[in-house]
Amino acid sequence: MSDRSTGAAPPRLVAVLGPTNTGKTHLAVERMLGHASGMIGLPLRLLAREIYDRIVAQKGPRSVALITGEEKIVPPRPQYFVCTVEAMPLNREVEFLAVDEIQLCADPERGHVFTHRLLHARGRSETMLLGAGTMAPLIRRLLPHAEIVSRERFSSLIYTGPKKLTRLPRRSAVVAFSAEAVYGIAELIRRQRGGAAVVMGSLSPRTRNAQVALYQSGEVDFLVATDAIGMGLNMDVDHVAFAGLRKFDGKKTRWLHAQEIGQIAGRAGRHIRDGTFGVTGEAEEMDEDLVAAVEDHQFQPVAAAEWRNHKLDFSNLPNLIRSLDALPPREGLKLAEEAIDETALKKLAEDPEVTGRARARDTLEKLWEVCQTPDFRKLALDEHLSMIRGLFLRLTTGKRRIPDDWIAGQVAALDRIDGEIDTLAARLAGVRTLTYIANRPDWLADPAHWQGRTRALEDRLSDTLHQKLMARFIDRRTSVLMRQLGERGEMLAGVAADGTVTVEGHEVGRLDGLVFQAPKAASSLEEKALRGAAQRAVGPEVARRLGQLAAEPDEAFSLTPDGAVLWRGAAAGVVAKDGGGERVRLLGELGPEPARERAARRLEAWLAAEGGRRLAPMRTLQAAMADGQLRGLPRGLAHRLIEAGGVMDRKSVEADLRALSQAERRTLRSLGVRIGAFSLHMPSLTRPEALAFAQALEGGAWRPPVGRISRLPAPPPSAKALSARALRAVGALAVPVDQLERLDGLLRAGPKQSGGQVLTEAARQDLGWGEADTRAILKALGYVPVNREAPIGWRRRQDKAVQPASPPPAGSPFAALAQLTAPPAAPANRRRRRPRRKTRTA
Repeated sequence: MSDRSTGAAPPRLVAVLGPTNTGKTHLAVERMLGHASGMIGLPLRLLAREIYDRIVAQKGPRSVALITGEEKIVPPRPQYFVCTVEAMPLNREVEFLAVDEIQLCADPERGHVFTHRLLHARGRSETMLLGAGTMAPLIRRLLPHAEIVSRERFSSLIYTGPKKLTRLPRRSAVVAFSAEAVYGIAELIRRQRGGAAVVMGSLSPRTRNAQVALYQSGEVDFLVATDAIGMGLNMDVDHVAFAGLRKFDGKKTRWLHAQEIGQIAGRAGRHIRDGTFGVTGEAEEMDEDLVAAVEDHQFQPVAAAEWRNHKLDFSNLPNLIRSLDALPPREGLKLAEEAIDETALKKLAEDPEVTGRARARDTLEKLWEVCQTPDFRKLALDEHLSMIRGLFLRLTTGKRRIPDDWIAGQVAALDRIDGEIDTLAARLAGVRTLTYIANRPDWLADPAHWQGRTRALEDRLSDTLHQKLMARFIDRRTSVLMRQLGERGEMLAGVAADGTVTVEGHEVGRLDGLVFQAPKAASSLEEKALRGAAQRAVGPEVARRLGQLAAEPDEAFSLTPDGAVLWRGAAAGVVAKDGGGERVRLLGELGPEPARERAARRLEAWLAAEGGRRLAPMRTLQAAMADGQLRGLPRGLAHRLIEAGGVMDRKSVEADLRALSQAERRTLRSLGVRIGAFSLHMPSLTRPEALAFAQALEGGAWRPPVGRISRLPAPPPSAKALSARALRAVGALAVPVDQLERLDGLLRAGPKQSGGQVLTEAARQDLGWGEADTRAILKALGYVPVNREAPIGWRRRQDKAVQPASPPPAGSPFAALAQLTAPPAAPANRRRRRPRRKTRTA
């Protein structure tokens, strides 16, 4: 779409700038519908879907196209195109064109795309750029002929300071900056305020709309969201509370910029209704200057727009890379940082098979097209590169299409609705990648078929995820069992303080915590009758106890070594051994399912908090991996150490340890990781309270003696089971890790013997080891005896025996000194020759 004018009057170019709640997007949609054709680019797929639905309601589905990276709904002759900014089909000419949130041209990750639209995307009659007032000076510099229209906010935005989550006003949105934080806050609100809807940018439009509908309908009064709500999503929010003022931007954790806070806080209030904002949780209070800037919408202007050359040279691969590195042609633009598509291209340029195929212009263009596949899954770069490489090779082989069996296998692997929230969200991310592939016009033999398949799978996963979110974060009351009890109001039944259950004066069982235990009846008919009557009495009491449990403070719970979670001394749940993570299975069968779900989530919340306290070093190491403090080899070692439960055999990672720099070693040491002589481990996790918690989580019937050597059972325990007991497998023995590290010091401190190190009797007794076990451990650790008679010296197999120094020349003063200081020579050990057996002769 070019800048040239096709009529006598030049096309209008207008920038509509102002804070949130000024009606900019609404204005653009109304202007677009006043033209015969139009196109609008929006920053989020969620927002594009919202605007598409709004226009379809006015103009009908035949008049409107929706184009995003993952979704294309294009009728035969559409008049209006609603798109994400990246997916705008600029080869189509329209009367009106608008780009929303144009201030994102300064975004380090996506800015170059918005800058291209700012400079080059135009409508034949009118072009409208929508964004923050901070863009005005830059637009005047880059587009001096543009008309700038400033709009004022319809309502006031007022700072109300910090508030506890339990004191937030109704119709509040709590903003956090990670999925973990969103889930934790939503869980707390569910327990204390009845429930919350969840909105994140990673959710599909279907899930997000269903969650917003819960909030908009008033079924819940709280919304927990990421900063995705700052990009034009319209909801009836009265108050925005920041649960943090720092975010990880993909490279580092940084403080929020004032304009980012203003963009998010501006979602409070609607039209002429005033809004408020503040902080909650552990967020620091905002300083006065920041508050004033947000309330008055006065922010630093955008200094320069991110720019990347769009006139690429496809004559050969080196020229393509050089053209991507071209410098901006004018002031007000700065060269964008290397995006993931450019990184992928440069990495694949090192692959001989890829470069061998990317010689012709069409295959080189195909390579660049494939490199622009988004990384929705957010996995390691190598995994993303592997996928891109595979796609390119398939698209340049044979029929130059991705085979149906490949995408069928990918879809089948994701076509499951089991699992918890994170698992479903990860599958949805994978489906988004497949949907993007299916929407490439010439990548598949039958793209329409796979578009339908992936869209149906996304809908199914979205609906399941919505149900999971409701079950976990929304408290829906039920009175089914109470009504059942009311049907027999004349029945005399109850539960005594000691748990005894009586019906019509007869004892029919006991209620221990949440578990009803019925005695054996004289007949099956009597058992059925008594149990049915007892359940009528027990049901309301269990429901009451479940509600009480869900509201209990942390002090009411404890954990036994066999993994049982106690509530006020009674078993209420057990740590799930097959669910992974810190999951709890609630005991008993009675009680309304929503109440049971709330109680189970309460136990899980306590278990997670207790784990964070008792296993704090492990959580610190995981946080260091998540925030980028650990990278490369240290990150890999930390990951393996966490997988092993905190203890590893040093030999298994020796090559990686040798490759560590001193700085990397110091970083690991500062995070509680000790690189010992025989083990890589975390000493803080060997404290009694940490071990007790780890053993309860790990479970298992094996109970070795504490602090002593024991034989490994068959089959041997897992690495995590050993780590939970501060043990290492050494040969056929389970040995305490601290004793292994003490062994190294005792060997070094002991006397030398024949080029080896002697473990003295006192040292062995200090360790508490038997003589046979000591020999077995040393041999399993790679030591070999260097002599046969006591005291035995030991050396590692890889260590060469120490060679005696050459004697000084006879007659020299050094020779005399050597004679005075040399220890008495040990008698030579001579092996007795066995006498030959006499062979009998016949």
